Amino acid sequence: MEKTEPLAVAATPRHVEINLPRLHQMGMVTQDGGRTAVAEDFRTIKRPLLRSARGEHEGPPIRHGNLIVVTSATAGEGKTYCAVNLAMSIAMEMDITVLLVDADVARPSLLKVLGLPPEPGLMEVLLGERAELADLILKTNVRTLSILPSGRSHKHATELLASRNMSRLLTEIAERYADRIVIFDSPPLLLTTEASVLAAQMGQILMVVEAETTTQHAVKEALRRIEHCPHVSLIYNKSKAFPGGEYYGYYD
Repeated sequence: MEKTEPLAVAATPRHVEINLPRLHQMGMVTQDGGRTAVAEDFRTIKRPLLRSARGEHEGPPIRHGNLIVVTSATAGEGKTYCAVNLAMSIAMEMDITVLLVDADVARPSLLKVLGLPPEPGLMEVLLGERAELADLILKTNVRTLSILPSGRSHKHATELLASRNMSRLLTEIAERYADRIVIFDSPPLLLTTEASVLAAQMGQILMVVEAETTTQHAVKEALRRIEHCPHVSLIYNKSKAFPGGEYYGYYD
């Protein structure tokens, strides 16, 4: 019979240094980066997500509304870029902490984008190789932002993400800290089965669509795979119709 002891989350995490000047040079949101166009776009994008997470929206409360997965239909649409920007923007809030999780277990790229070396993480917890999340969460030089790496790849990643251990882990993360927003960088919906399995357990889904590249068929098929999820929003990314070549349109 599977054990159901709660996973501890409260111990002191290790500290890592995100290369913030490098992120700024890449055009990403940073706390000292000023009021750039990208920073303003993500201020707009995060606001309805935060209202829903806090239960300030119309309608009934969203279960696990503070768990937000960022995904896309296919690879290369900018989901990791958007996940990092969203996390950085939310980390600027006065009363919120952010946990950024690399859940793209097949092709993890979050740590590389942040200029950090590979580390054990989510998969080690699900495999039972590490009992406590706190041993794996990385505290960063952004005071309100922490990171959970994906850890090593595994041939049964889909089954692990769909397991009761994962459900228990998500409940632990969602409910232990009321002021924490958890953002998951997910695999693309049309390339892996892990993405739809993960999305089914989230409170909110943010799907990135690359302008002038992602086909209408791909978008429709990706949305079909998460049609059981009631809270889905779209980001229209990389539109060349706007100055600078980047634009983030938000659609709820």
